[in-house]
Amino acid sequence: MSTTTRPPALPPFHTRVLPVIVIDDLAQAVPLARALLAGGVDAMEITLRTPVALDAISAVARAVPQMCVGAGTVLDAQDLQRVHDAGARFALSPGSGPALLAAAAIGPLPFVPGVMTASEALAAREYGFGLLKLFPAEQAGGLALLRALASPLAGLRFCPTGGLTAHNATDYLALPHVALVGGSWLAPRAALARGDWATITALAADAISLGSPMAATR
Repeated sequence: MSTTTRPPALPPFHTRVLPVIVIDDLAQAVPLARALLAGGVDAMEITLRTPVALDAISAVARAVPQMCVGAGTVLDAQDLQRVHDAGARFALSPGSGPALLAAAAIGPLPFVPGVMTASEALAAREYGFGLLKLFPAEQAGGLALLRALASPLAGLRFCPTGGLTAHNATDYLALPHVALVGGSWLAPRAALARGDWATITALAADAISLGSPMAATR
């Protein structure tokens, strides 16, 4: 099923390294957002993997408006509505089933569907999505897969996530059709647990040096 409408574009932010965050303790959310922002990272993805995730999104949206907070691990239309109501400014999914694509294509929230294959990428494109999340990137084929997809899927851009590190992110960001990358290394769980915000700020500062600011994209 194709659509003649275009889903909304991502809100403007500069970072090309998107922290993928798992929040276990709601009290971590706002200090974490402030620590990332202090390092120059102005967007973050809070995954819907814990009971406090929605409250964490709400807390960041209210207390740190300079941070563009998004929601990850969005699996269905109900999740889309819940994260929108919580204050998320964009959403990402590890996959791209037709029901989710249809709901996201007409919804108000910018959405990045997950793909692993050319067929899934084409299906997402039929719904108007031009920025796709390659997940899990390293396990799916990583740099070699992205290079192979570049020519036949010209015009699509990617956010590879899954297995990326501070050491290989630069190689991904060097590809012209990679808009940004997602990674969990910016907020190690051990640092979160002990409230080591200085370490997270330092990791964020290192991350923004990996690539030029992100251009507007869908």
